Amino acid sequence: MSASAPARSIEFHNTTLGATIAVLQAAEPSTLADSLHKMLGGMPDFFSGELLILDFGGVAQLPERIDWSGLQSLLRRYRLQPIGVMRLAAEHHEGARRAGLALVDPAQLAARPPAEAPARHAAPAEPAPAAAPPPLPPPVAAAATPTMFVERPLRSGQQIYARGTDLVLLGGVSPGAEVIADGSIHCYGPLRGRAIAGAQGNQAARIVASNFGPELVSIAGVYRTFERGIPEAFAGKPTLVRLNGTDHTLNLEALKLD
Repeated sequence: MSASAPARSIEFHNTTLGATIAVLQAAEPSTLADSLHKMLGGMPDFFSGELLILDFGGVAQLPERIDWSGLQSLLRRYRLQPIGVMRLAAEHHEGARRAGLALVDPAQLAARPPAEAPARHAAPAEPAPAAAPPPLPPPVAAAATPTMFVERPLRSGQQIYARGTDLVLLGGVSPGAEVIADGSIHCYGPLRGRAIAGAQGNQAARIVASNFGPELVSIAGVYRTFERGIPEAFAGKPTLVRLNGTDHTLNLEALKLD
């Protein structure tokens, strides 16, 4: 199942400010613990200390008292660092503050630094005629980040991150290894570990594997685990993973490479 399927009580989204947002559908630690276990396949070390903001906007009915200690303990077991809350009812603000969580304005997460105003200069009283300026050179396109190629097999416990680009794996990924890319991931050996594409929110990213068998795949924050095994139609076969933008689920598609 994907991390954003309707039955889930929690899903994760990236922000431009370096923090992850946990969109909650429930506030009880026991309910969230069950969703996290199913979502991440019981892997408590999936995250790597990411800063986390809890979004309570989707919780239909909050309890009279939120178990802040239980929530923080649960999230830290998955190596998440809760630092703030947003869209939380006012009567719970004091409890969040006592738990050391900041109250975050959702508008801040989409904020961009304002552009600098052009410098103003006083015009001379009698400007002298000036020669026509030479023509400007044609603009040079910014160089794209080159694709990252990894030729060696990745062993259990190893991690590769292709920041701002695609990742091409020629040697395969062992169980317990992790590959992350801001773009797409192409694996031409056995894919057995965890593959995370579109790590900064690129919903158009893809995961392509010639021998499909991962523990977990993710695109733009939507996860799918395979604790019950890979579907027979895709196990060990060429497979494409893409994000369905309509209902935010991950689709598996068989590839014909002959």
